[in-house]
Amino acid sequence: MAVDPASTAFILVCMALVQLMTPGLAFFYGGLVNENSVLTMMGQCMVPMGVISILWYVVLFSLCFGESLVFFGNPATYFFTMNVNTNEALVREGEIFVDGIPGTLFMAYQGMFAVITPALMTGAFANRFRFKPYVIFIVAWMILIYAPFCHWVWGGGWMAEWGVWDFAGGIVVHITAGFSALASLLVVGKRAAPTEGESTDPHNIPFVALGTALLWFGWFGFNGGSALGSSGVAVVAAVNSEIAASVALLIWLCIDWVRFGRPKLVGLCVGAIAGLATVTPAAGFIQPWGAFVLGICASVLCYICCEKARWLGFDDALDVWGVHGMGGFIGTVLLGALADPAECAPGDSGATAPTWCVNPDTITRSPEQFGKQLIAAVFCASYSMVVTFAMLKALDLVVPLKPPAEGSLDQHEHGEQAYSPNKAYTMENQSPEKETKV
Repeated sequence: MAVDPASTAFILVCMALVQLMTPGLAFFYGGLVNENSVLTMMGQCMVPMGVISILWYVVLFSLCFGESLVFFGNPATYFFTMNVNTNEALVREGEIFVDGIPGTLFMAYQGMFAVITPALMTGAFANRFRFKPYVIFIVAWMILIYAPFCHWVWGGGWMAEWGVWDFAGGIVVHITAGFSALASLLVVGKRAAPTEGESTDPHNIPFVALGTALLWFGWFGFNGGSALGSSGVAVVAAVNSEIAASVALLIWLCIDWVRFGRPKLVGLCVGAIAGLATVTPAAGFIQPWGAFVLGICASVLCYICCEKARWLGFDDALDVWGVHGMGGFIGTVLLGALADPAECAPGDSGATAPTWCVNPDTITRSPEQFGKQLIAAVFCASYSMVVTFAMLKALDLVVPLKPPAEGSLDQHEHGEQAYSPNKAYTMENQSPEKETKV
């Protein structure tokens, strides 16, 4: 198939939508922390837009989608995007690897996923991670954790060959980031106790709402664009994303309402993100009723996981593990039970799949498929935690991770403050001609 203009235009828009999710995450996380660390949080969310984008262009894309080696893709296959053509589909080993869109567009679109993934972790270790070691950490993390799983699942590696499916990043994005975030808490520990007059409540809830809106909007490109073409699969992925997020939003809101006596806007926002994260691995493989089921599971199970983490003593400041890690885990595993039945993948029988099938000749539900998805999710979670823990322990010996316990983190790390101290209003600084006459 030649490059399709409609699909090219569609994925180009989706690329921009996914790029928008990173500053959206910065607003979401930035609003949830206190006013003395908002700039550090937003900076840690947005710096991957520079660091990871460059790494992606140089070698990371090749590590993810290059010719298969033992552990990940051959770094020489697309080094500095060699052999990635703007006017032709992506070719690997002499055959078309991704059809219908230019190779350069596929490279750029996948790069947006790589940018936002390490940023997801920042909410877990809020107030406990200095900027310099964070930049070093995300570079190593992308090479040792993101690149292998991206290659194994999406780059034609052993997981894909074994029959593990992940539509838009349940394994590659959410489990890797969520469980790595959990491991990071074993290294950085808990936040310091708040000083007198200091609050640990979200400092700017409208920021949280704005971030949720940007993330939700961008998620249509995240999930819909993962169809890699303008097709019915893209439509159902977008619709399923809306359904799961809406259901999870409402149920999370109701849980907060019953628990605290009032509906909480923050809970509403977190619930929507949990629904989106949970449906991500399944969005283009399930019927809308399956998205409804995942929305229920996301709100109930992710809520329980967030509370369980606190009960176990993990100071996951912004519930990254409960929302993203467990959301991706739940969606990945339940995909094996919610996908279309076997008649939607007739294989070599010569039969034609029914027209109602969401994504014919891909994944179908079965006990065997459920088991494969479960094993893959557990392996990804375990690998991510072990490697992240070892990586941070080693890095802490060279560059201390934690900032000083006292003082403003933003001032210490950036020499900036999000909000200037309020200045007293005095008549001395009001000119007579501007005085209000009564």
